Formats: sequence, structure tokens, C-alpha cells
Amino acid sequence: MKKRLIANTSPQAPESAQIIHGNTRITVLTPSLVRVETTKNCSFCDKATQIVWYRDFTCPYEKQEDKKSITITTSAAVYHYSKRRKKIDYVIINNRKVAANNRYNLKGTARTLDMCIHKVPLKLGVIGRRGVAVMEDDSLALEANGMPAPRDGIKDVYVFASDRPIAALQSFFAITGKPPLVPRYALGNWWSRYYAYTQDEYLALMDKFASENIPFTVATIDMDWHWVDVKQEFGYDAKRENIWSPGWTGYSWNTKLFPDYKKFLKELHKKGLKTTVNLHPASGVRWFETQYADMCRAMGLDPAEKKTVKFDITDERFLEAYFEVLHEPYEDEGVDFWWIDWQQGKKTAVEGLDPLWALNHYHMLNSSRGNKKPLVLSRYSGLGSHRYPLGFSGDTFVYWKVLDFQVYFTVNATNAGYTYWSHDIGGHQHGKQKSDELYLRWIQFGVFSPILRLHSTASALSKEPWHHPAVKDAAVEFLRLRHRLIPYVYTMCKRTAEEGRALIEPLYYQHPFVAEAYEYKNEYYFGTELIVSPVVRPADKKTGLAKTEIWLPEGNYTNIFTGEKLKGGKHTVLSTLETIPVYAKEGAIVPLSNDPGNGYGNPQSLEILIYNGEGCFTLHEDSDDLSHENGNFVITKLEVAKKDGGCEVTVHASQGNLSLIPEERTITVNFADIDFSEVRVENGGTPINYNLDGKKVSFVCKPERGAVIIVK
Repeated sequence: MKKRLIANTSPQAPESAQIIHGNTRITVLTPSLVRVETTKNCSFCDKATQIVWYRDFTCPYEKQEDKKSITITTSAAVYHYSKRRKKIDYVIINNRKVAANNRYNLKGTARTLDMCIHKVPLKLGVIGRRGVAVMEDDSLALEANGMPAPRDGIKDVYVFASDRPIAALQSFFAITGKPPLVPRYALGNWWSRYYAYTQDEYLALMDKFASENIPFTVATIDMDWHWVDVKQEFGYDAKRENIWSPGWTGYSWNTKLFPDYKKFLKELHKKGLKTTVNLHPASGVRWFETQYADMCRAMGLDPAEKKTVKFDITDERFLEAYFEVLHEPYEDEGVDFWWIDWQQGKKTAVEGLDPLWALNHYHMLNSSRGNKKPLVLSRYSGLGSHRYPLGFSGDTFVYWKVLDFQVYFTVNATNAGYTYWSHDIGGHQHGKQKSDELYLRWIQFGVFSPILRLHSTASALSKEPWHHPAVKDAAVEFLRLRHRLIPYVYTMCKRTAEEGRALIEPLYYQHPFVAEAYEYKNEYYFGTELIVSPVVRPADKKTGLAKTEIWLPEGNYTNIFTGEKLKGGKHTVLSTLETIPVYAKEGAIVPLSNDPGNGYGNPQSLEILIYNGEGCFTLHEDSDDLSHENGNFVITKLEVAKKDGGCEVTVHASQGNLSLIPEERTITVNFADIDFSEVRVENGGTPINYNLDGKKVSFVCKPERGAVIIVK
């Protein structure tokens, strides 16, 4: 199989990390993570699995053994292994004895929110309220050829033990791999609708968005990009092959809707939009597809027989042809990534292999072709799925309860390492489609979530702001805000890829010993600088204000929309339609783009929000067309400090491949909650000319030189 379709793994743990007792092997992986395997014949698993790819590291530990037990002590915990029970039965963390089970598991996430009208059950995560969580890895092994295979007769358990959730999650990422850095374009606004647009209609809609100054970075074309009514167009009889949804699968562009799809894709690119199209591959490749003859040749079949090339993700030959014949040519013509909308069951020719996992896995590996940052949009397929961003959460109904649950669902997914949920912002269908208020609140959550993808079905009220006139202006402003936030969000995504810190973290990640951090389940850190609690209930009909109960950690905070200042503690926040509770911590620094249009690149005009206090922020910039791992990136350190009764902001000289950013930049420093009457801008003592507009100080500088802004 092609090398790029075989994941790079290092699953063999060193002997020094292993303790073998009879038919049990204990492996100490990190201070917060121990593995216990039990077999009938001492045939332990040193292969990678669908979940776990890495065990090749050591961790200092001490071992004590007696007739009944083995005790393993690391810097994080003491693990007690019972020889009779053949398991770690308890852990001691900070002198607290905690049972090694999932009684206090804080749960993770779920496969889908399809048809959700309130809640769905969540699977187990790797974070425990009392510091312990247990993960059983019953997934398939990955063979040397990159294909999954069953492994029988083994119980494979991982015990996470830490009173710091961040440490537990980082241990999970150590054995599974961190989430990859997503392309920058994925972090802007997406347009999506399950609707049979024509080529001209779609482009006209993009032009209308541009004329309204509503920026987008991703254009999604749902199922109708390919032929759907295959009986009418080709006389295809689905009953002969027992296919219940004959029009779902397709690989040939519908030339009635898209008479020149290559031109269509080029036009979208000219408008600054990346493109994804929808896939339902279950029905294979049938005789009427453009690629049918090539697929037959690749599979050793005779095209004249018109037999369907069956979808079989377990067949190496089919897998290679699936990409080479069906997908890569379209990628070369302008399809930037694929939306895999698998809904057709969990069975394949390999027992235990979920085709959704296989599609996510191989699509992600293959999408790195050409040294691109890989990306798919697909459904969640269990622990380890964080390696395959982005997650498509499915077809939700339009209800306040759904929005309420969706916030918690997104925050809690971090406990499974799943950091990139993409929801149908505004809801997919049914419910309260005509509620302008609900539409706006959903967008506001989208602004402060991993991905903002507007979406609805053809029969639902479409998600263009002008279809919601009561809140149109506010909706547009929030969509613009999301686009402006790309520099901040992308830097936080780089932090995820490097440090294993999610863009969205539950409050208890940073405050694990505070009860309130667990109680406010819809409140979260959005990166390092902001705390967010989206509005998820309708406003009071008399006052027009929505009430949100929040808790803030110790410190001082400023509402980025209203300027309201709060100290740590419990608060009731009243929000107009134009605001939600988003609080910047003291000393927060939030970089924004001031560039117009759909562009998602490193901005020529950069605005820096500054909040009173002391802090620093390292802005990360690179190119979506170059691997950031080879030095193709730029970092710019930003600092704010109190000095001589005033405030000093330092934009340090940028470091790295400076060809990736503009030679000169317009910098606007926005002293959001700081009053001043004097301003000085300089570099090395040399004054720099500036413009003052309220609390905004703007100037032009060369990134390699930087600047200092002093206000009093």
C-alpha cells in the first residue's frame, strides 16, 4: 500500500517500562498513565491499535512487590495492582485513595447529534472527577501494511491518574498523538446548505455575501454536486442491487447544475474560498459514473459487464483506487477537502472494523498529499478520532434545548481529546426555524466554538442573515468578528498541536479543586485569554434581556462587548441581543485581522486588543501551503505591562520565515479597557508616527523591527 496511507507509529514500549507477572503485563507510560494487559498465553500486544499509536517512551517509577500486590509509584500517583484480581484496583493521588474505575468519569462525547431534540448519551472520556479514569482499548491492531486486524484473547486497559485534568489529557495525547494543526482557512466562516444549487446560483450567493461584507473562507457543496436522481438520468434500477438510497453515492458532477465544474471551482478560489463536497461512498462505483471504467481496470473487472465496483475499505487494492481514481483528480482540479457523511452502519469484511473509522483514517492520511495540512469533515468514530479533524456532529433540530446541550457537548468533548467539533450552526431542520433570536444566539456560540459552519436542509429556513431581518445586523457583525478572530484562533490551534491544550477547555481544567468549575458546564476557556458562557435561553419578553449565570475564577475580568468589569465569583449577567458573556482576563491580548474580504492569510492590517494588567501572547503565523514543521512559520511576541503609572505594549520583532508575512504592517493597538491621555510609539527610542482614534493607536512598522506603545 502507498506509504502515505500507512500511519507512522512507534508502539513498542521499552523493556524498562514493563513489569510482567504471570499472564499480565504492566507498562508505565507516563506519571499519569499505566497500561495493564491480561492474556491467556502471555501473548501481549506490541502493535499500534486504532486508538493507541505510541508507547515508545520511558517514565521514572519505583516498584514494590509482595505476595498480594505490586505497587508502582510515579511523580503523579501510586498505582496498586492486585495479583488476585489481575487489575489496578485503586490509585493514591495526593494521599487520597481512589478506586480505579469510571464511577466519577466526566464522560467524553458521542458519534452524532443526528435528529437531536435535546440530549444524547455520552461515551466515556479519560478524565475523572476524582482524578481517575479507565480506558479499555478493545480496538483492532494496525498491521505493518497499514490495515486493521483483530486481536483476540487480550484485555487491554489504561488507567489515567492525575488530579490535573490537563496532565491526564496530555497523557492520552502521548499515546494516541496530538490533534494535528488544521489549515487556517478552516477557522473562518463556512457556507453550507443541503440544497440543489446551480453553478450560477451558488456563485451569485457568494457575490451577494461579498457585497454585504460578510466574509467566508469555506464553500460547502452538499450531495447535489453529483447526480442524485440516477433512475431518471440513467435508468438505474436500485432494487436489483438492494440499495436503499441510490442517489446518495456519486462521483460524477451533475452537469445540469454544474455545466463547467472546473470553472466553478476556480471561481470559488478566486473569491478566496476553499471548497469541500459531500461523500456517501457506501454504494460503490456503478456503471454510469465517469470513473467507472478506470475503477474496473484498477480492480481487474470488465467494464462491459456493468457490475458495481463494491465499496470495500478493507481491500488494499480498492483503497488505493478509491483515492487515485475517484478523489485525487478532483483534488487536483480544485476540491480542497472532503466531507465524509457516512451513515450506513458499522460493519465491514474485517470483524470489528467500523467503516467510518477507516474512511476518516485513510482520508486524513491521503489528504496530506502535496505536503498540505490534512483535513476532513466527518463524523466521530470513537477515541482517537481527534487525529481526524474536523468533526461533523450531524443533523440537529432547531430548538433552544439543542443549542444548550450543544455547548456542553462541545466543551465536554475535550475529555475525549476531541477538540474540533463542527456543528450545523443554526440547526439543520424542524423546530423553531423562524426564531431570529435563536438563530443569532447560535451564531454567537459559533463565533466562540472551533468551527462556524452555517447549515440547514433544503426545506428549512436558510441561514443567510437577510432571512432573519430582526437580527440581521447583529448576525453580520458576529460573522465578521469570527473572521477577524482567525489570528487568535489559529494560534490557539497551534498550541493544541504542540502542547495538547484544547481551544475549548472546561473550567475545571485550570481550576480542578474548585467546585464551581464543575457546576458551570456551559462555560469554558476559549484559548488562553477569554472565558465564554454562550446565551442558550430566550430573553425575558418584558426586558428583552437574556439572563446567564456565570462563575469567574479569582481575578479581574472585562466583558469584551460591554466593557463591564467583574471580579472572580458568581454573577448574573444580562445580555442584549448584541452581546453575550465573553470575559477577557486582566492582561489579556487578543490579535485580530483588520483585512477586508474573504482572505484568511496572515493579515497586512493587524489589530491587537489589550486589557488592563500584565500578560504576553505569542502570535503564530505560517502558510497553509507549506509544512510548519520545517521552519516555515513566524512568531511575534506581544506583551503588555504596567509602567510608570501607565501601560506599555511591546510588539517584539517577528522571528522566523519573514517572507510569510507582509514586509510592512499596519498595527492597531486597541486599549479596550484602559483610559489614557498621553501616547508615545517608538522603536529603539526612535519615534514612530501614529494615528489616534478613541482608544485605538494605529501605526505602520516593519515586523522584523517591532515597536513599543506607551500610554499614560
